[in-house]
Parts: sequence; C-alpha cells; structure tokens
Amino acid sequence: MDLELTDKTALVTGGSKGIGAAIVHRLLAEGAHVANVNRSTAEGEALQRKYAVQGKECYFIQGDLGESDACRNAVEKTVERFGRIDIVINNAGVNDGVGLEDGPEQFLESLQRNLVHYYAIVHHALPFLKEARGAIVNIGSKVSVTGQGHTSGYAASKGGINGLTREWAVDLADHGIRVNAVLPAETWTPLYDRIIRATDDPAAEKSAIERLIPLGRRFTTCEEIADMAVFLVSARSLHTTGQVIHVDGGYTHLDRKCTS
Repeated sequence: MDLELTDKTALVTGGSKGIGAAIVHRLLAEGAHVANVNRSTAEGEALQRKYAVQGKECYFIQGDLGESDACRNAVEKTVERFGRIDIVINNAGVNDGVGLEDGPEQFLESLQRNLVHYYAIVHHALPFLKEARGAIVNIGSKVSVTGQGHTSGYAASKGGINGLTREWAVDLADHGIRVNAVLPAETWTPLYDRIIRATDDPAAEKSAIERLIPLGRRFTTCEEIADMAVFLVSARSLHTTGQVIHVDGGYTHLDRKCTS
C-alpha cells in the first residue's frame, strides 16, 4: 500500500526513543523527511547519524518543549531545512506523577510539559499546514479515559489532548487539515522496560500486566502505535478526522470479565 508520503515533511516531537522513534522510523520508511524535536542532544544526534548513513533525512532540533520559544524555534528550523511542513505528530510528554497534593504550581508545570506544547507547535506550524492541507496526529493516553491515580497533571493534559483534537478537527476542516489522536495503554517502551526491571520479580510483574490485555495477552508494541499514527497522516486516511483511536489490545474498553 502506497501511503503517498514520499518527500512530505513531518515534524515529530519526542522522536528519539520509544513510540516517537518508531513513528520516525515508519515515516522515513515511507519516504518522508522528518524533523525530530527532542531535549536530549545525544539521542537526537545519534538518530540523525543513524539515518544519514541510510540516506534518509532525520533532522534533529534540540529543544525543551516546556519552553514556548522552543516550540517556535522547532517550526522555524523545520521550515528553514525543508521549506514546508505537511505533518505534525505531537508525541513528547512524561507521566510525571504530579498529584492532587502537590499544588497548583506543580500542576501548571505538568500541563506545560504535557499539553501546552501540543498547542504551541500546531499554532506556529498552522500557516504551513494550511498551505499543505496537511495532517496532525496527537499521541495521547488511556489515562485520559480511565484515570490512573496520583497523576492529576498528566491525566488533565491527556484529557486536554482529546479535547484539542476534536476542537482542531472542527477549526481546520475547511482548510482540508485532518486531526486525530492515538491513545496507547500498556505499550512496551524502553521506559516501561526499565520500570519493570526495577521490580523484585520483573518476569512476574510483566506477566501480571499482560494477563490484563485481552488481545494476545501481551503489551502493545511501539511499532503498532506508529503504524496507526502514520496511517492517519497518510493519503489512505483522507476522510478521517476528529477521531480518538485506542491502540491497546482491548485494554481500555473491553469488559473486565475479559481482563481479569
């Protein structure tokens, strides 16, 4: 299937590892050019070198997206390099454990880390997306639907991402811009791997979580999230907008009889 992404330019936030790195890989495999915005210089430059050897363009832009100027700079650098932006995939964020007891200041900082830069990147990229009649995918989380406990900032941010996805789908429909969200649940990332390895019995801990996932009794892979995200920004998804899609093996919505 030709996704018609050859020579398209995608701006991906948090594209150096985990789900973001899988998205970058899929986009490059489809012939797109990618600007990867990431805080870690070492990770970003390593990824850029890796793909340069393969003759693929994965342009690293260093930036802490909790700072508004970094969002503007990311868009400007992308356009300087490629002359256009066809796709934005907002992915960067962290489940920072800011809970109800931590207070308003930390809550606002969590929103800045996890939600505000989604808005800021799209705001600055909007003229280019309109010109390209482009596409936006926001990576969210099942926490926006289920709650998790002790993570008010992250949960509020992910709920906000769902709301912005549908709001932007309405705002941008007349410009031919499609906006969708992809929500992972239990996805096997390098971070999750480190968390599991830190437990007393990693194999038992992993198995206990896998038993709760109805389809296949296994974690979702980063590649499965990436496949959905890249499909949604492609020409094979031209009449899909305003959707919040769970890629989670049935973890979020199937009856608890199936997950116990």
